[in-house]
Amino acid sequence: MHQQLVVEKISSILEATDDSYDVKLTSMLDGAKRIFIAGAGRSKLVGNFFAMRLVHAGYDVNVVGEIVTPSIKSGDLLIIISGSGETEQLIAFTKSAKKVGANIVLISAKAESTIGDMADGVFQIGRADQYAKVFGMPMGTVFELSTLLFLESTVSHIIHEKGIPEEIMRERHANLE
Repeated sequence: MHQQLVVEKISSILEATDDSYDVKLTSMLDGAKRIFIAGAGRSKLVGNFFAMRLVHAGYDVNVVGEIVTPSIKSGDLLIIISGSGETEQLIAFTKSAKKVGANIVLISAKAESTIGDMADGVFQIGRADQYAKVFGMPMGTVFELSTLLFLESTVSHIIHEKGIPEEIMRERHANLE
């Protein structure tokens, strides 16, 4: 019962998400010198999944908050993953990145937000009205799982469009685990 509930809810969110987002996001990724990914809580974990796959696909990617993350600069792309677009720490990151001339993408449940107003691109996952409380999927689960699947689908688009073989991706995978 609960598995079906989760699958149906996430499917409805993804069906309501703009089909052109994967192409638009890929274009922004390809146009960036480097990519920085930020989120808070479980959204940060979703960002970590995406960062890893982008590295496998050959992009220069950094996760904000890691001790070895370099400074962001003009020509770089900051991807913020935030259900609300209102997380204070992420607003601060967005302002700092904007100040140095980096491009900003917000992936969110709400297109209209403080971060959305500063972003160069906003990718709204589903519709805002789809995020009412869902029994069995508490505290952001719907957004996080939908975003994870959206980003995995974007990676699928990238590797298909660029013809990146799994063997090449495997060579780029961490070997000090």
